[in-house]
Amino acid sequence: MAAGDVMRIGELARRTAVSERSLRYYEEQGLLAARRTGGGHREFTESAVDRVIHIQKLFAAGLSSRTIADVLPCMRDCDGGPAAVATPSLVETLLGERARIDARIAQLASSREVLDEVIEAASGA
Repeated sequence: MAAGDVMRIGELARRTAVSERSLRYYEEQGLLAARRTGGGHREFTESAVDRVIHIQKLFAAGLSSRTIADVLPCMRDCDGGPAAVATPSLVETLLGERARIDARIAQLASSREVLDEVIEAASGA
């Protein structure tokens, strides 16, 4: 790797708005790969930016680090699109996760309706 092709953990943290601590956790969980310099510093490739963004989105969706570790090889870092390595078991797991997210969306929509009713009543409309 040429010097311009890599970044240290602080730069990756700045570019992704993710703490260095979280990035180290992602590495420990096998979600993010880093090369070590002779001095022990972590170096990340440019693709790590997209990888971290995908990890953040998957955590925000409520997936566990273990599930994310299974999903990441099925995603292309450059655009987040699918790669051809998903297994039937992983598809089943992801269908369950999608159902859980759909249920949560329905709960949130119901809560919003209640708030809208309270706002309407409180505003005298």
